[in-house]
Amino acid sequence: MPTMFSPAPYNILIRSTNWIGDAVMTTPAIRTIRRNFPKARITLLALPWVADVFTACPHIDRIFIYDKQGRHQGLRGKLRLAAELRAEQYDLAILLQNAFEAALITFIARIPTRAGYTTDGRGLLLTHGVRKHREIAQKHQVHYYQEMLEGLSLRRGPDELELFPDPTAIQAADELLAQALQGKTGPIIGLNPSAAYGPAKRWPSAKYAALARRIAAATGGLIVIFGTKADQEAAAEITAAAGEQVLNLTGRTNLSQAIACIARCQVFVTNDSGLMHVAAALNTPLVAVFGSTDHIATGPASERAAVIRHSLPCSPCLKTHCPQGHLRCMELVSVDEVKKAAMALL
Repeated sequence: MPTMFSPAPYNILIRSTNWIGDAVMTTPAIRTIRRNFPKARITLLALPWVADVFTACPHIDRIFIYDKQGRHQGLRGKLRLAAELRAEQYDLAILLQNAFEAALITFIARIPTRAGYTTDGRGLLLTHGVRKHREIAQKHQVHYYQEMLEGLSLRRGPDELELFPDPTAIQAADELLAQALQGKTGPIIGLNPSAAYGPAKRWPSAKYAALARRIAAATGGLIVIFGTKADQEAAAEITAAAGEQVLNLTGRTNLSQAIACIARCQVFVTNDSGLMHVAAALNTPLVAVFGSTDHIATGPASERAAVIRHSLPCSPCLKTHCPQGHLRCMELVSVDEVKKAAMALL
């Protein structure tokens, strides 16, 4: 048992990250925590839209919802959250979220042992701070969380992503897909034209539409479109191109159901997004189109993934909108090269 935490903590709080993709990339770290503390009661503090990533995770005993837009909103809400956490009498908080607020809330909650990176000016709020090494920026983000745990003297476990679809969601997904597959014998191809971070991460919807038309014609399969209500315009363009071979799920599923449907896809074509990391964790073969973001740090951590990108002097810029106004990093990615990569994975 690690000597840094002696006696061994029994009641542990993990502060989750705030985005779906980041949450998926913490799954090896959460497994590492469980392996180091097999007898502990582990609670995950997570925002509502991230919680479904961990609904069926066997390494977590409870999910505590941080209702940031409801009862925990604003300063009064944060104080209420701290009071609720204090009542749970946690003896250790491990902060995977790298933000000042995460450390402040656990400090106010009087959790006696608080561990995490010392960045964002929060070192004085932590009892067990870990310095972030400069070299970590050249590695995949999975290592960012794992190396923080190593800095806390925990025994590092495997770096592979993992995701556990919710059984109820699996049943709902199977029924949905079975109904759409009637008369179709080809594969299920998932398309994800969305990216919450901003338009600089989105391959044009017209190219997704052309891809859908060509893959549907080549395979006779079912094209399943993923996304939120904000992606319905792109989904309509794709549906118009591929016709009856499309199942449009934009705005129709929660995250658990989307995860279960992605697990059933034979290939998944996506922008750099949370669902890209979901597919990687599920070991679903995937093609990821990259432009403005760093494919080394946040690419799909999977051996069954193909990354399509064109190297430009301005890429990756890490911006939500193209600073040059041309979005060439995405426009240069052709439908033919994405189709070729997807067909190779099929």
